[in-house]
Amino acid sequence: MAVDGAIAAACGMEGVRVDQAMVEAASDEAVAAFAADISGHMIETLCGGEPVTMARVRQRVEAMTGQLDAFQLRPGIDALLARLQRQGLLLGATGTPWGRLAKAGVAGFFTRDLDVPAEACIFVGDRLDQDIAPAKARGMATIHFKSGRYRRQRPRSEAEMPDAVVTDVMELEAALSALTQGVSSVVPE
Repeated sequence: MAVDGAIAAACGMEGVRVDQAMVEAASDEAVAAFAADISGHMIETLCGGEPVTMARVRQRVEAMTGQLDAFQLRPGIDALLARLQRQGLLLGATGTPWGRLAKAGVAGFFTRDLDVPAEACIFVGDRLDQDIAPAKARGMATIHFKSGRYRRQRPRSEAEMPDAVVTDVMELEAALSALTQGVSSVVPE
């Protein structure tokens, strides 16, 4: 991940010696702690909590990553979105700016303002704490798409327990098919 590389480089520039294993361990620790600010948690861990060094590393990371947009479509997701739309499902998106969806060529699949009860929705997200738990609290069915940095998150309570867990687009399609009995919309992260 580009951000992880920037954190390692910034630590090095501040005299904090880190290697790939240390960066990965800091990432895993931040995910396991359900840190709201993953990068900040990693920086704190790698800098041993020293405030001045942490602040300087954070500034360097921000300068290096600036306008970095790590949003990427998973292979095959555009074809799945087309199939879901043809099936008549309404697709909504939360948390992802529309510009990113447009740039990826999939904004046309989504409806901005869905007027659908939460109980009629399926939410797909990659974070248990920020995606699955809030969607479940609203009454939505949920699918945890385990990938990237958050693939190792484990539910801490029933509130974070998804209705289905998937690791690729084929599994996502099967889970959606199983959960769409009587559902009118799908809201991915």
